Amino acid sequence: MIDQTTITVRYAETDRMGVVYYANYLVWFEVGRTSLLKKIGLPYRQIEEDHGYQTMVREVKCTYSAPATYDDDVIIESSISSVKNSSLVFDQKALLNGKLLAEAKIVLVFVRDGKATRIPDDIKGKLIANAER
Repeated sequence: MIDQTTITVRYAETDRMGVVYYANYLVWFEVGRTSLLKKIGLPYRQIEEDHGYQTMVREVKCTYSAPATYDDDVIIESSISSVKNSSLVFDQKALLNGKLLAEAKIVLVFVRDGKATRIPDDIKGKLIANAER
């Protein structure tokens, strides 16, 4: 499953050169991951409150290709590319009118009581069922 979320660039997200400050893409990718998980029936709040787990970013690899500017409508595409015992990998892209702005591979690890832990079978099943093949 590929989820698409639209982000309209706010003035405060740009730098002195008038382009989106690079770190904002990581915030937007989080918005995309949140949207994807909600659509597959695993909103972060449910993972945390109903199941007692948190997810933490373990690794980010992001490549920037082109800038976005104020008031651009940026599409964030998010998909799950891999599900392991205690972690999952998201592939994410930021696009403007079909042009690639940035792409990232982001690894999240499931945590309970401050330690990495296995993803519960019911959650893992939903993640695998919605992972891109």
